[in-house]
Amino acid sequence: MIKIVLATNNSHKVSEFRAAFEQMGVEVELLTVKDTGFRGEIIEDADSFDGNALIKARALCEYTGLVAIADDSGLAVDALDGAPGVYSARFAGDGATDEQNNEKLLSLLKAMPEASRDAKFVCSICVCRPDGETLYAHGESKGIIIDEYRGEGRFGYDPIFYYEPMNKTFAEMTKEEKNQISHRGRAIKELLKSKDFFAKQ
Repeated sequence: MIKIVLATNNSHKVSEFRAAFEQMGVEVELLTVKDTGFRGEIIEDADSFDGNALIKARALCEYTGLVAIADDSGLAVDALDGAPGVYSARFAGDGATDEQNNEKLLSLLKAMPEASRDAKFVCSICVCRPDGETLYAHGESKGIIIDEYRGEGRFGYDPIFYYEPMNKTFAEMTKEEKNQISHRGRAIKELLKSKDFFAKQ
């Protein structure tokens, strides 16, 4: 059985990855950051999702000596040349709330009345092995930024990210619906193709 540390303390993420490894037929023991005793600060200062995921995965791999998996994700809006991108969580400044980030995004788009509202959520997963090898998997979900808040799930940009195939914003979806089409869900499915990478342990 392989021990793997995930760069998260989120039980939902742990469940997603556990299900992925079960589909791969790889027996794993998944540890969270809390399980490892890691208390250091990981500064995500890369200019790409891949870069930030690598920073987190490498830090935990070096600390634990175990295979480490990290993900980084955010929103990319076409009319804003891919912004907020890696700054999605702090688009309106350090410590900004989800509402403040959403309002900044909407105000920028309102100032560009002819601009495309096309956008996508992007997720990058990085896996680091103690031997220095790395693996990446990617996923994205395409949608449109709308002007009104819709849905009860007010996490991040979900209330204004409209997914046309389901005629819902991400905030209007059930957890099961969102998992099927989310950027992270798709990145994890991409990871399923890499059983051989984990079999080397």
